[in-house]
Amino acid sequence: IAMNKMKDLSLEETIIRPGLFELDGVLLTQPIASIWDQVWKFKAKPDDVLIATYAKAGTTWTQEIVDMIQHNGDTEKCKRETTYKRHPFLEWFLAEPPSARVELAEAMPSPRTIKTHLPAQLLPPSFWEQNCKIIYVARNAKDNLVSYYHFHRMNKGLPDPGTWEEFVEKFMTGKVLWGSWYDHVKGWWKAKDKHRILYLFYEDMKENPKREIQKIAKFLEKDLSQDVLNKIVHNTSFEVMKENPMANYTKDFQGIMDHSISPFMRKGTVADWKNHFTVAQNEKFDEDYKKKMSDTSLVFRVEL
Repeated sequence: IAMNKMKDLSLEETIIRPGLFELDGVLLTQPIASIWDQVWKFKAKPDDVLIATYAKAGTTWTQEIVDMIQHNGDTEKCKRETTYKRHPFLEWFLAEPPSARVELAEAMPSPRTIKTHLPAQLLPPSFWEQNCKIIYVARNAKDNLVSYYHFHRMNKGLPDPGTWEEFVEKFMTGKVLWGSWYDHVKGWWKAKDKHRILYLFYEDMKENPKREIQKIAKFLEKDLSQDVLNKIVHNTSFEVMKENPMANYTKDFQGIMDHSISPFMRKGTVADWKNHFTVAQNEKFDEDYKKKMSDTSLVFRVEL
């Protein structure tokens, strides 16, 4: 027991949560800021597919769907590596343990599928110049906030969330990693008018996964048989992915993510916000939300 305690202690001591750095009004971790030049100068290729989301909006789910479509539903091929290694996370960087993400993306053979949480205005310009296909997934603010809060609790690669009340406040003012959720979803919504962007909603994907997977396949110009489509629907369900070590993040970030605090695959539902917000918090949030979202045609469903 004493040895295990020692190991636990040394782990806690080695992982120090990162500070945040402001770039054009958007907070990024200091490690990301340290490699920003390299990220900004990233050279996209015309056949790159980019999966862009605000963190905890269904990124890993969408990555799995895209991978399954690209491999025609071959589950073995989709288990060739973990999500984190199959699809480079463009801007992510941790000095300890070293994680060279940009280099991984640069070295990957085409066609590449790349993941980002960057807001549209911070996306490396070559993605626009090369007219890359981009899949953006948005999730309603309250569920996104809840998921992000629990993710901060279990992931030492992120700043400390503080209390639930404090985190709600930070989220509303955009003082969280990757910046304001409101600006993020609105910025990408605007960008879709000028670029090849498929804009999807987490709630639609939960309600009718088959329909949304077909949309993604069409966007990627892939024809899927009904059999393959059904296989993809099954294998990208929350229940199956939660048990898939190649997708549930239990193999990567050991010592950084603590799934005993809150599993990476936590609930995967719509309207879990009702279990977290008090009546007063909800009223305050909704009022503020109306103001922040008054200048967009974007509409979200907070329950199904």
